[in-house]
Amino acid sequence: MSTMSPRNPPGMASRLMLAQVLVLLASILTAGLVALLTGPPLFHQHLLEAGHTANSPETAHIEEAYRDTSVVSLGVALVLALAFAAAVTWYVTRRLQAPLEALTQAARQVSRGHLDTRVPASGAGIELDTLGAAFNLMANQLGQTEDTRRRLLSDLAHELRTPISTLKLYLEGLHDGVTTWDEDTERVMTEQTDRLVRLTEDIDEVSRAEEGRIALEQSPTAAADLIWSASQAKREAFAKRGVNLVADPGSGAGLVVDIDRRRLGQVLDNLLANALRHTPEGGTVTLLARRTGEEAEIVVADTGEGIPAEQLPHVFERFYRGDTARDRDRSGSGIGLTISRAIADAHGGGLTASSEGPGHGATFVVALPLSRVPPTDTQGPSRPNAENHPVPSRPRPRSGRRDGT
Repeated sequence: MSTMSPRNPPGMASRLMLAQVLVLLASILTAGLVALLTGPPLFHQHLLEAGHTANSPETAHIEEAYRDTSVVSLGVALVLALAFAAAVTWYVTRRLQAPLEALTQAARQVSRGHLDTRVPASGAGIELDTLGAAFNLMANQLGQTEDTRRRLLSDLAHELRTPISTLKLYLEGLHDGVTTWDEDTERVMTEQTDRLVRLTEDIDEVSRAEEGRIALEQSPTAAADLIWSASQAKREAFAKRGVNLVADPGSGAGLVVDIDRRRLGQVLDNLLANALRHTPEGGTVTLLARRTGEEAEIVVADTGEGIPAEQLPHVFERFYRGDTARDRDRSGSGIGLTISRAIADAHGGGLTASSEGPGHGATFVVALPLSRVPPTDTQGPSRPNAENHPVPSRPRPRSGRRDGT
């Protein structure tokens, strides 16, 4: 069955002209009715007062001339008004059509993938300029999203290439008899498989967090408990690498935050692991809390490699690496900091990084809104002060550069 295509609706110029014609016709009709109803009686009365006889031929001739003149005047006025309306319609339409056509062409270019397309300010009015600015903002955000997508795919391919290549190499070696199945082979293949599993889990988690699909089970928690738990969980790892972990639970005394304890524990674990990864033997990582206005800040500061100024704006991006050539032996997936910031944002807080440059360490600050409710519980034994009880460590050589966890 054939379908009839709808007729094209009238354009802006036609609608504007029609609107003005209707207004003009209504005005002329109103003026004509008023003139016909009130003009002749008043004019007739004026003639009588001027000494003319009511039914004389002279009076009738004058009144007829008055009526004809009124009709002609209204007709001429209507024609002139229509001409003026057409001129105004043409001018206004041209002024409006130019920026709208530019916006239409720009939208078509964006739909074809040309995300660098922008529309200039038209000067045709604040409404059209605002519309153009909104379009440019949309195109800019689409461009950033596309850049992020491309970079994500490129980085993901890079992250997958190493474990897949390693697994393929060992499988080919086993098939050809060049490699034997021993403890070293099993260890390498297990590590690479675990790396792939961890990468897929991290990508799913950061996607859910950034899309606001992360579920939080929040409860009032003492900041001192967070610091104590995080430091105890990392005690052995720091000791093995010969890095001093100075935890100061006492700095969080009296600070209570509404958090998902498991998720914030994940954030602190990521930050401490990142600091440990980039702090050499004999260095120090400090974990403490402080109050700033209506927020509690949990600080992780290290004396490690530091972060160059040009890299600071990118440390929370997915898979960002400051020196990819030297990162291949790192165990991190490269999105731990991205996940941490998304979790902090989901709590209504934030995560920031600062560094004075290479060789001067780095500081990460988790900001969380203070709770007005006392903590529901506390964990762990009596908490010592950091100045007297740093987490012990034993020396072990290590070196490297900073990247995401």
